[in-house]
Amino acid sequence: MTEREAPLGPVVGRFDDWAETVLDRWRGRPGFELVFQTASQLGDWSLIWHLAGAVQAIGDDDPGRAAGLSVALGAESLLVNQGVKRLFGRVRPSEDGGPERAGRFRRPTTSSFPSGHASAAFCAAVLLSDRHRGQAPVWFALAAVVAVSRVFVRLHHASDVVAGALLGLLLGRAARSLLGRRAWD
Repeated sequence: MTEREAPLGPVVGRFDDWAETVLDRWRGRPGFELVFQTASQLGDWSLIWHLAGAVQAIGDDDPGRAAGLSVALGAESLLVNQGVKRLFGRVRPSEDGGPERAGRFRRPTTSSFPSGHASAAFCAAVLLSDRHRGQAPVWFALAAVVAVSRVFVRLHHASDVVAGALLGLLLGRAARSLLGRRAWD
């Protein structure tokens, strides 16, 4: 792995290689393939998070809450996909000579670093769990599955996902502050 592929150097490259080795143990097993391929596809355009926000808003009888989540996810996507990713030219694992990705997936045209799916997932988890703190483990577990799915299907390196998750946590907290506690109480 070259430094261009591992934007933070050889330590990150070794982490990515280790994660690939771990996930190779799960690849090819039907249950894991189904879960991770489905999670990856539901993460496209943050579909799973918009749906979760709508269901939560219906349960809370607060349609403005779903709209707020969708606006926050739109801003997150614009910032990550049209801003941060343009700073990096990292190629995706299936495009750098590595094994082909599994399944049929939309081929992203942006840089691999950071993962937009992971960023959106963790941003959404922050916002979805804000009002219902007891649901936080569910939202963060689902965010982790969506994030790991991107490495599983070979559309991201593990370090892309870690960076995306951290960015998503920060953006979720920023969105919560910008939208005001009143919007989420």
